[in-house]
Amino acid sequence: MSLYNCSRYVASKNVGASGKMEPLEAPGVITIEWEMLDKPRFVTFSVFNSLILRCLVYPLTVVKTRLQVQSAYNYNGTCDALSKILKVEGFKSLYRGFWINSMQIFSGIGYIITYEKVRDSLHQRGVSDLRVKGLIGGGVSSLVGQTLITPFDVVSQHIMVLGRNGINPLNLPADVLQSRLRTFSRVCSEVYRRDGPIGFYRGYFASLIAYVPGSAFWWAFYPVYQEALISLSPPWTPLLAVQCMAGPLSGVTTCVFTNPADIVRARIQVQRLDSWTRALRYVWRTEGLRIFTIGLSARMLQSSISSFLLVSGYESLKRLSVSEEYKHRIRW
Repeated sequence: MSLYNCSRYVASKNVGASGKMEPLEAPGVITIEWEMLDKPRFVTFSVFNSLILRCLVYPLTVVKTRLQVQSAYNYNGTCDALSKILKVEGFKSLYRGFWINSMQIFSGIGYIITYEKVRDSLHQRGVSDLRVKGLIGGGVSSLVGQTLITPFDVVSQHIMVLGRNGINPLNLPADVLQSRLRTFSRVCSEVYRRDGPIGFYRGYFASLIAYVPGSAFWWAFYPVYQEALISLSPPWTPLLAVQCMAGPLSGVTTCVFTNPADIVRARIQVQRLDSWTRALRYVWRTEGLRIFTIGLSARMLQSSISSFLLVSGYESLKRLSVSEEYKHRIRW
């Protein structure tokens, strides 16, 4: 059984002096499988990569969340929201709730390990289509990731919007906002007081509806764009460069399909609506067709940047984590 999914680089030809097509000698593994990795090294690298990625894209997450629940903000798009936040609240406001949100790196590790294990399991069962493996692996890993991430997501989203322009869904006293630790502890205690432990999973099913298909689509579209770009690129193009272009394209495509679901998820978690169907009816009644565009530019920008960083980090870390016996087969 083959361990490799070889790229067109392996199968591509070179014109020799005789005018005949000759195979290139360069290594050309496109997909580094789970069994090829040094697991402890890969997990360690992934933790640091996840933390750096979240730090870089978090301001766009704040802007996106503000736009999605902006009834009291009166923003006119992503750039307007960003400029007003910086002008009125300062740069630090773009990282409100970041330290609690950064705890999500653990769900990120669970996500990527689940994804790799599911792909490996499918590979062992004879599934070779990268799109199918990506679709199933991305969906299952998102299910695991959301189960771990939702409590942090609920708390961090409250902190992102709390006390700005009158938004205070939990009716917390103003003095609580003066201390990050007090804000965090009061948000947690108030969520627990109102809803019990299940309050930290408010919007969980909405998150699944928003993120599981999104993750599945991203990993399904990724090899499609990757293959298309490989076929359009010169043979000497670095494979990592091709992958770093395929990631953002996959992210933007996924955003277009999943934007309405992401808006409903945010409204349920922040505005404390009772159910997915009620939230969907409310958003449709108040926003109409804008449900397809609210926060979309921020999501697309965030997804493009995060997808680029994710792919560059993920694919580079896999290359750095490859066991010695496979390194000579890897193409950068």
